Amino acid sequence: MELLPFWRNFSTAQRTPRILILVSLTLIILGLIPLYHPFYRYPANLVVDHSSKITSPLSYGTTTKYQKIIEQDDEDTCDVFIGEWVRNPDAPYYTNLTCWAIHEHQNCMKYGRPDIDFLKWRWKPKGCDLPIFNPYQFLDMMRNKSMAFIGDSVGRNQMQSLICLLSRVEYPIDISYDTDQNFRRWKYTTYNFTLAAYWSPFLVTVKESDPDGPSHTGLFNLYLDEPDPKWTTQIEQFNYLILNSAHWYTRCSIYYEKNQIIGCHYCGQPNITDLSINYGYQKALKTTLKAINSLENFKGVTFVRTIAPSHFEGGEWNKGGNCVRQGPFRSNETTLDGISLEFYRTQVEEFKVAAKEGKKKGKRFRLLDMTQAMLLRPDGHPSKYGHWPNANVVLYNDCVHWCLPGPIDTWSDFLLHMLKLEGRRALEESLQLK
Repeated sequence: MELLPFWRNFSTAQRTPRILILVSLTLIILGLIPLYHPFYRYPANLVVDHSSKITSPLSYGTTTKYQKIIEQDDEDTCDVFIGEWVRNPDAPYYTNLTCWAIHEHQNCMKYGRPDIDFLKWRWKPKGCDLPIFNPYQFLDMMRNKSMAFIGDSVGRNQMQSLICLLSRVEYPIDISYDTDQNFRRWKYTTYNFTLAAYWSPFLVTVKESDPDGPSHTGLFNLYLDEPDPKWTTQIEQFNYLILNSAHWYTRCSIYYEKNQIIGCHYCGQPNITDLSINYGYQKALKTTLKAINSLENFKGVTFVRTIAPSHFEGGEWNKGGNCVRQGPFRSNETTLDGISLEFYRTQVEEFKVAAKEGKKKGKRFRLLDMTQAMLLRPDGHPSKYGHWPNANVVLYNDCVHWCLPGPIDTWSDFLLHMLKLEGRRALEESLQLK
C-alpha cells in the first residue's frame, strides 16, 4: 500500500516561508483540538514513556502506558500490516458488562470462556509502532462525518467492537429508519458522527432459492453483475465505507450473469457447470467496486477490508472442527493457504484495479489489510463459548467470528492509523493548491 509522504521539496524558495508557516499553524491547531474537550483524563495525544490513570466511568483502575504516535519517517517506510503480536497487560479496554453492543454469539465471557490471556495482546508492526486506539481522538476526527460498514457478520463484528471501544466516551443513539436489524444507523450526538451497518454478505444481488440446500446452509442465486441496491442506493452521503465479504461464498450458490445461469458452486443440479468458489467471488467483488466508482456523488473513502481467516482444526465447521488454542502464532509458525489465500489474492487484485480506475475519477480506495494479523490469532474465536451448552445453533464451534472483547479490537488501531494518513493526505493536497 502506497503511503504518501507528508513533507515534500517545494518548488521555489520564495514559497517556502509561507508554506512552512501554514504547516506549522495547521499542526499546532491539530494538536490542540483533541485536547480541548472535557475528557481530559484520557490524553488525546499518546506520549512516550508516560503513564497515566484512566479515571473515566468505565476505568478498571489500571495504569496504562501509552505508546508514542508513529513518527513521520516510520509511517513513510513501515508497513503496519506486517508484524507480530506482543504482550499488552493493559487490555482489554471494555468488558461484556460495560458494553451493550456485543452480539450474543461473540459474548465469550458471558458464556463461560475460562481463559483471559487471549485478551492481553496488541499488534506490533515490524520496524515501527501502532498506537492503541484512542476513542477521543477518533471521535474528534469523525466530527460531522459518517461511516458505513457493508458486508457480512464479521463486518458487523468489527463495527460492534468499534462501538464498544467508543463507549468510554459516548454511547450512540439509534436513528434507524425501521426495525430491520440488518440495516441500522446510530448517531454520536456530541460529535454529529453517524455510524451505519448494511447487511449484504454477498455484496451483489441475491435470492435464496432453497433455505436448506445440499449442505443445509441454503442455496442462493447470485447475480454476479448486479450490485446489491440495498446498500448502493444508500451510500453516497457517507464519508467512509468499510467493505468486507468472502465467507458466504463458500455456501452453495448458482451464478447468474445477464439474468442467465452461467454455472454454480456445489449446487447439486444437473446440467449446470460447477465453477470454483473464487470464480463467483472475483466477479462479484469486481462488480461491487465498479459500482462504487460509478457513483458520481460519492466523494468518500472506501476501505476494502481483507479476509480474516477462520481457524477450524480437526475437521470442517460442520464435521467437528474447533479452535481451542489459547495464544497467538508467531509469523513463522503458520501460512495462509487454501481458499483464504485465494480470497485474499482476489481482494488485493481487485482493489488495485478499482483504485487505479478510481484515481481517474477522484475516488479513493484504501486496503485495510487485516489478513496477516488475524491469521496469527487462532485463539480469538468464540468456539463453543458463543451460546449455552447443547444449544441448537448452526455454527456450534464458531471459529469464524471473534470474541468481544478480543483481537478484533485491534482493527480499530489500524483504522485510526489509516484515518490519520487520510488527514495528512488532505492537508498535503490543500497545501499544493495554495
